[in-house]
Amino acid sequence: MSDLLLALALACIQGLTEFLPVSSSAHLLFPSLLFGAKDFGLVFDIAVHAGTLAAVVFYFKDDILKLLE
Repeated sequence: MSDLLLALALACIQGLTEFLPVSSSAHLLFPSLLFGAKDFGLVFDIAVHAGTLAAVVFYFKDDILKLLE
């Protein structure tokens, strides 16, 4: 599997499991173990969590702006 496809798959897994009451970080490790793919490391984990943060801020932007007034 190419690195780009694996990164896309892991990002989708992260997005789908982030708000479940289980560790979404562990879900990023399982495909690497199951398929023998390389681990992208800490920088990739931080990047996908930053994407989650950006999505949450975008979704709640109106509420955040009201709180800051």
